[in-house]
Amino acid sequence: MLILGDLALIAPILTMFFLTTYGVLNVAAGDDRLLGSPSFRPSFRTPWIFSLLGALGCIAVMFLINPLATLIAILLVGVTFVWLKRRGLRTTWGDVRRGMWLALTRTALLRIDHTPDPKNWRPHILVLSGAPTKRWHLIELARSIVQRSSLLTVATVLKTEDIAYERIKSLEANIREYLEERGVESLVKVTSDEDPFSAGVRLIQTYGIGALVPNTIILGDTRELTHHSAYCSMIEQFYEARRNVVIVRDDEKDGFQKKQKIDVWWGGLRKNGALMMILAYLISQDREWDSVEITVKMMVPTEAAAQDAEANLSQIISNMRISFQHKVIVNDQTNFWTLLKQESQSADLIMLGLAEPTENFLTYYEQLSERTQGLPATMFVLAAQEIAFEEILL
Repeated sequence: MLILGDLALIAPILTMFFLTTYGVLNVAAGDDRLLGSPSFRPSFRTPWIFSLLGALGCIAVMFLINPLATLIAILLVGVTFVWLKRRGLRTTWGDVRRGMWLALTRTALLRIDHTPDPKNWRPHILVLSGAPTKRWHLIELARSIVQRSSLLTVATVLKTEDIAYERIKSLEANIREYLEERGVESLVKVTSDEDPFSAGVRLIQTYGIGALVPNTIILGDTRELTHHSAYCSMIEQFYEARRNVVIVRDDEKDGFQKKQKIDVWWGGLRKNGALMMILAYLISQDREWDSVEITVKMMVPTEAAAQDAEANLSQIISNMRISFQHKVIVNDQTNFWTLLKQESQSADLIMLGLAEPTENFLTYYEQLSERTQGLPATMFVLAAQEIAFEEILL
């Protein structure tokens, strides 16, 4: 164009490049000033509003000069940004987006009310998984419950007391990468203690910030008889800390099998019953469980009681606006645990309520473990949070 002597043709193009550069610089300067980044210390200081007004002015002038060229310039900036992001280039000057997220996070944390709100309740889950490769089913189940609507933390306790800080951070980075490769969006926490049960309690007491703390703990059962006492003591302390507890015992060979049938053994709408309904509903919304059939099962001693229970249960499920099936079973002779095995042997996942910890909780848990041996994958659910879970459903 210079050879042809047409300077009027190249002038608007050069102007677009300059105005685009000025506009982006104004956005960056205004953003850093607004966020108060300590690293942003220009010798010539201007209020953030002036910088953002300058950016808007650049865009306005660009449109006045040539609307088509302006759109092309914006498109080129967007394509360049996406290209750089996909290449994963690391810069020495950081990323302004991190500052934006930090500012938004701070604002949100300070505005989260500490008062329990059933209508806005979310299961913020902490999974005590150990090595993710060994108990992947716990992470898999937690992911199905969370579904990007709440927070998930995968926690690992190293059975050692003396471990370097760098080693812990390296392990956290490795676990985070392992989870990302499998499509799991999760926070990661690694801690160390010679006693893993004490470490679990300490983790619950200290992990979290402000009102945003894990309200539901998912962990596997313990099959070592010598660990039962410490394990039950840990569950008791989780309950005292008002954390909901979900103990998962799966079949190591079959896992959750076909993910097509969940049986919820129900004893009423309050506490455990309501929380089991919520968890079952959330699991059913996950794409891996999209064809699941959930049946709410209830046992009564007589036919007369069955008629009342049938009508009541049908009405409750209808009011919940969820497509659960229900079944009322009359049983006046057969032992409940025998009936449970007969009715739920074909289930892919069974949900049972867990009694509130008392001074005899160890004996209760050992009996429960013995009576439920041979069942498919089972969730024992204990609602501890001081919240009316039934209000979430109705």
